Amino acid sequence: MLECGVADPIVYSSDPGFRQPEPLRLSFARAGKGSGVTRLERLILHPTLKLRLLTELKKRLGCGGAVKDGVLELQGDHRDAVEAELVKRGYKVKRA
Repeated sequence: MLECGVADPIVYSSDPGFRQPEPLRLSFARAGKGSGVTRLERLILHPTLKLRLLTELKKRLGCGGAVKDGVLELQGDHRDAVEAELVKRGYKVKRA
């Protein structure tokens, strides 16, 4: 509950039958001279499940990563592999 008495508008689903209402955004961002990060946005999952998905992707791709402000970030350009894995899991993915 928020202080004004209104329920929290963010809803996380751990229901296996839950369908993502909009496609996930998959992008690549480079800041400065670094190798860049692959970003996965608009994923509606409980924060614990986001961490679990991130851990699985990091092990599969052999890279580092983190969840920042609800966005999954993987070190390096892994857009093709991440897109293939998410499509296999039933998500719709749109490259941004």
